[in-house]
Order: sequence, then C-alpha cells, then structure tokens
Amino acid sequence: MSARIHPTAIVHADAVLGADVDIGPYAIIGEQCVIGDGVVIGARATLERYVTLGAGVKLGVGVALGGDPQDTKFKGEKTVVEIGEGTVIRDYCTINRGTTHSYKTTVGKHCFLMTYVHLGHDCHVGDHVVIANGSQFAGHVTIGERANISGLTAVHQFVNIGAYSFIGGCSRVPKDIPTYIKAVGNPVKLYGLNTVGLQRNGFSEEVLRELKRAYRLFFRSELNVSQALEKAKGELTMSGEVKTFVDFVASSERGVVI
Repeated sequence: MSARIHPTAIVHADAVLGADVDIGPYAIIGEQCVIGDGVVIGARATLERYVTLGAGVKLGVGVALGGDPQDTKFKGEKTVVEIGEGTVIRDYCTINRGTTHSYKTTVGKHCFLMTYVHLGHDCHVGDHVVIANGSQFAGHVTIGERANISGLTAVHQFVNIGAYSFIGGCSRVPKDIPTYIKAVGNPVKLYGLNTVGLQRNGFSEEVLRELKRAYRLFFRSELNVSQALEKAKGELTMSGEVKTFVDFVASSERGVVI
C-alpha cells in the first residue's frame, strides 16, 4: 500500500518512505530521512533531518526528532538519529542527533517513550526499554535493554543505566545504575534487586539467589569495590548474569550509585 500523506504535511524531496506509511496533518519530514514500512507519524511531528525510523514505529503529536545536538562543540557535522522497529514515541518527545563522539543517537526495538521524554545527543537506548512521562536524559547516556525508568527522572550526562534495572519516579541520577537493580530518590539510592522485573523476564530462582548474594557483597558489606571483586571470584558462581553484574560494577567510569 502506498503512503498516506495529509495534504498539509511537508515531505522533503529526498526523504525515503516505505509502504503503508501514514503521515498526519502539518507533520514535517526533513532531508535524508528514511521511514520504514507501516510507520505512523502524528500531527505536527517533525523529523528535522537525518532520521531513520524502523518498521512499525509510531510517533505521537508534536514529536521532534533529529534536531541539532545541544552541545557548544557541535559544528554542523552530519550526525543521525536511529529508531528501532516497533518503538512507540508519544506526544512532544524530543530526540537530538549525535555529535562527533558517536555520530548518532539511537533507540532500540520495541521501546516505549511516554510524553515529554527528552534524549540528548549521543544517547543509546537498548531494546524493550520503557521511559515514563517527563524523564530527561543529558548527552551520552546509555540505557541497557529492558530497563524501566519512571516519570520525571533526570539523568546526568555519561551515566550508564544497566539492563533490567528499575528507577523510581522523580529520581536524580548522577552515577551509574547497575544491571538488575532497583533505585529511587534524589539523590538516587539502591534498593536491592529488581526481583519482580527479573521474574517477569524469566530469570530462574537459582540465578536470583546468586544475584542477591552479589548485591549484598558489593553494596551491603564493608568492602570497597576492589575487595568485593576479589572476594566475588571465590564466593560467587559466575553465571552469565552474575558475571554481567560484576563486570558492570568493575568497569563503571562514573562510579555506581550505592
């Protein structure tokens, strides 16, 4: 089926549109944008330039994608925004293009960004991530797959949010959030393993028990990170999930929340 374009929409001559695309009233599709099959673009949404939307993406009213990065070092280099298939981006979200740091800002497959979310330049969001209303992410933030971030959360630049983590509403996040963990507060603090989320995603009881042991070792003992790492080698069963947790803490550059 050919694209359905409202007569008030503006589509740049070099934009590429897939099959069965629906573009709403007063939407603007800028230069070198690529729109996958079955994409729905809401009224007054703007794809400024260099945006790629995977198949089945849905954009709400007033979404603004592909604007220049808000970085004083940016000198007009060609950088992009890439959105994975099946992702839903609701009303008035904004996503800026990357800088020369990574040349792109990316959102994975089947994510859900609720109203008024902002992703700054060079953010990279994994698959199946949920971000609730009004959350704001400075540049260079990385979010692992299936993380769940509640509303009105503010995240500092260069923070790494681990996969399968959960961040409660109105949190201020200045440091890394480890994989598999719950956190909430201003400033944010850790509140144990994200047990419910992990169970919903099929983590076994054996893995959960070992992850709880790892959490207590790193965050509820008197050991520093180096000491906990050394002890972990002898005391923990280094399954894939436990190794992921330990490696995240060991490799954190900003330091992890405690």
